[in-house]
Amino acid sequence: MGDYQGTLQPGARVDDAVYLPAQPSAVRWGRLPKRGDAPVLTVDPGTELTVDTVSHEGLLPDQGADPVAFFGSHGVAREDVLEDAIAIAATRTRGAEDGPHVVTGPIEVRGARPGDLLSVTLLDATPRVDYGVISNRHGRGALPGELPAGPGDVSVFTPVSPDASGEWRGRLPLTEGGERAVSFPLAPFLGIIGVATDTDTAAHSVPPGPHGGNIDIRHLTPGATLHLPVQVPGALAYVGDPHFAQGNGEVALTALEASLRVRVRLDLRDAAEAAREFGELASPLAEDATHLMPTGLDADLDEAMRACVRQALALLGARYGMERHLAYAYLSAATDFEISQVVDLVTGVHARIRKSDFEGVR
Repeated sequence: MGDYQGTLQPGARVDDAVYLPAQPSAVRWGRLPKRGDAPVLTVDPGTELTVDTVSHEGLLPDQGADPVAFFGSHGVAREDVLEDAIAIAATRTRGAEDGPHVVTGPIEVRGARPGDLLSVTLLDATPRVDYGVISNRHGRGALPGELPAGPGDVSVFTPVSPDASGEWRGRLPLTEGGERAVSFPLAPFLGIIGVATDTDTAAHSVPPGPHGGNIDIRHLTPGATLHLPVQVPGALAYVGDPHFAQGNGEVALTALEASLRVRVRLDLRDAAEAAREFGELASPLAEDATHLMPTGLDADLDEAMRACVRQALALLGARYGMERHLAYAYLSAATDFEISQVVDLVTGVHARIRKSDFEGVR
């Protein structure tokens, strides 16, 4: 995680040569890029760039659609409310049926063709503010009808600050307005990383799919990569839904949502190389230094689990030549399957396959 050194307004303290701010003309709100959309930036494969992302929390109608007023009511000074968040809320509109997420992009990757694999690596994630929001809305979350307990939606303002050792942590009171608080570590990541869909209409920002999108895998912290099958020429990549922290499941509907400045690298593998490396990908594949993380996505959590197991079997067969029945045994004995999230209409499961178990056998 990049060190927080005060509010990161658009353009402030930018070091990278390639920078994409989250100005209104460079974002989508509630829908994702699709075939034929014009890119806001074009880069070569292997390019590293800095991208600003904006959280939707504090911008939505049930929060007043005025981030200055919303965050000000929680004691945030006007100069510590992000100017791009203010501009998006004031100038951009989203339909009642659209998703809540603000996504930055799309970014064209020169030479990307359908069937290739776009690998998006998060190099760094720096908090742009020292606060976030955790929300629970009716009909959503793991316990619809039980929580929220009252008639209104619940948005929990959550400050972050360093502890005695210098580690930044989120803080929540044990009781509303109480002085005693629980604290928890931050692990910033992007909930949304994706490529454009090969469709005539723009996909809703909430459900994830083969295009990636709102996959909400908390392990995609700096150093991790998401591999995505390209659907349209140029890939048209995008990022958004920044988080400061999330638990597997994301049960309340959102986790600690807050704006990030990220550095990413966009790499490209051609179709043949991708097939040798990972096999046929039916859904995005996450990877970090220690684990391969195939995913399964379905509206039914049981089916998502089955899809994840099948994807893991295919990955082990293609990458290591492991026979299917032996791979099935290995997954049962040695691999954790975790629930990514249960709140995005399409639920997600990811496996955690240790790379070290296969050293020397490839």
